[in-house]
Amino acid sequence: MLSMTLTAYVAVYDALADWEPGHLLAELRTGRFTRNPFDVVAVAETLEPVTTMGGLRLVPDVVVNDVDPSTADLLILRGAEIWDTDGGAALTQLAGRFLVAGKPVVAICGATFGLALAGLLDARRHTGAAPEYLAASGYAGGGLYVDERVVVDNDKLLITAGPDSPVQFATATLVTLGLLRDEDRKAYEDVFHRADASAYPSLMEAAEANQA
Repeated sequence: MLSMTLTAYVAVYDALADWEPGHLLAELRTGRFTRNPFDVVAVAETLEPVTTMGGLRLVPDVVVNDVDPSTADLLILRGAEIWDTDGGAALTQLAGRFLVAGKPVVAICGATFGLALAGLLDARRHTGAAPEYLAASGYAGGGLYVDERVVVDNDKLLITAGPDSPVQFATATLVTLGLLRDEDRKAYEDVFHRADASAYPSLMEAAEANQA
């Protein structure tokens, strides 16, 4: 398992869906099961505070132009009204820079629409809320749409998920980054998706294995 300080950038903007990356952010920030805590940095187009869909006021840490993908480890995008109104171009440009630099981008719900508009899904396997939703962007990647909760592209640089799959979004990202063993994915999803408390000891065993 990894053992260095890593940095995840999470894009923030008005009316963002608070819950969609919730599991992922919690595991990255705490490292409670992976034993590899991340620095989580909020990035936005400006440093002006934003208000989430749930009414929380967030103050960005950095602006898009100050992010160097070569020194980062992950970019996280989540749903919001911004994507459906053709906004977020600066953020999808940042996503393109991450992919060119060989750094992972993970997107859930409406953020996949933004990536589609930017042409970033035209040649990559992906999923989203529904194929019809992404088709409305006019993108050329419809043939690569996969009807699954979460899809990891072949080069493991792009992970996409629909709005009903925040837990799978988290586990796919953690496994792909090498932070969680594939055999521990089921235990995590049993606990946090299926409400099966009996799987929790397996997660604690995973944490101990990652610490070793």
